[in-house]
Amino acid sequence: MNPRWLFRMAKWAHRPPSEKRVKLVLGIIVVCLAVFAVEYFVGWPDWMSLEPAGRRGWLP
Repeated sequence: MNPRWLFRMAKWAHRPPSEKRVKLVLGIIVVCLAVFAVEYFVGWPDWMSLEPAGRRGWLP
């Protein structure tokens, strides 16, 4: 184990993150899971997909 991670775990044990930060992280996780669920069950809309650019880039 990297000593840096050991010090970080000790710091979190002595001073845990605030409730606001925990809510922020949980909110981000919920948004990521929602996007994954929409993509998995419904499918990804065509307007959100990128078209392959080809060799020349964006020029036709």
